Parts: sequence; C-alpha cells; structure tokens
Amino acid sequence: MGDFDFFVGTWDVTNRRLRERHVGSDDWDVFPGASVAHSFFDGAGSFDEIRFPTRGFSGSTVRLLDQATGLWSIYWMNSRRGALELPPVVGRFVDGVGTFFADDTDEGRPVRCRFLWSAITPTSCRWEQAFSTDGERTWETNWIMDFTRTGQGHAGGGAVSR
Repeated sequence: MGDFDFFVGTWDVTNRRLRERHVGSDDWDVFPGASVAHSFFDGAGSFDEIRFPTRGFSGSTVRLLDQATGLWSIYWMNSRRGALELPPVVGRFVDGVGTFFADDTDEGRPVRCRFLWSAITPTSCRWEQAFSTDGERTWETNWIMDFTRTGQGHAGGGAVSR
C-alpha cells in the first residue's frame, strides 16, 4: 500500500484560508470543496482534483514517490493559472504524519513552504500549508483543509510509515 492510499475516494472539504498572509492576521475565509482522489503506479502515485464551487476554480495535485529515496514530490495545478506549479514540495510520512517542504516565493518574497498531512483516519484527514519567512524559526499556517469521506469510491487504509 502507498502512503497516499488512505486518500483514494471522494471527500467533502472544509477550507480555511487566511485572507492576508505575512501580516499576523487570524481572519480566515471559510469555504467548501469537493475532492476525488485516485492512486496509480501500484500506490507510488496519487492524483486528485478538488473543486471550490463558491470560488470559481479547481485544483489538482500529482504526487510521485521516488522509490529509491522514499521521498514524495507533490505538484499543484490551479485551473486559473493553467500551469504545473513549481517547485514541488518534497518529503515523507513518519509515524502517520506526512511532512513536505519546498523553497518558493509568495507575493514576491522568498518563503519556505511546508505541507502537513495529519489526523488520518478511514473517514477523515487534514492538510495544512504554512510559510516561513525567517528560515523555519516560525511558521504561519495559511490554508487548512479538513476532509470528510463521502462514502463513495473508498479504497481504504491508513498512512504507512517508511
């Protein structure tokens, strides 16, 4: 079983996204989403599409496992931009929590980006995105997705630690 096999299926998603980043805000925009996730390459690949019906855009994620290193690369695509976003975040699952990092830019400033996958059960999970502008001394979580399985297309299981 691949690390992201837990995610295969359909999900209702509660999104919480900071309205303004890098200003110490705790003003969150809350909106719904619906996601469908698939596995491929015998669990060494994962793909999902998430739709944000009240925001007028969709996103897709492709995850690929480098079997030699045990590291996942996660790529994001946004229907508004129509491009594969680079760089990918890279990391792995340890003790049921997936942690992934990339050096990126946000609003023209360099940031360290972190994705966390946690609280994984057969019927729910959480994804969080955070940015650090000070070399990982502090993090600002700016987007949280809480997933609840809809019961359609479940392929089951929990995260596997490597």
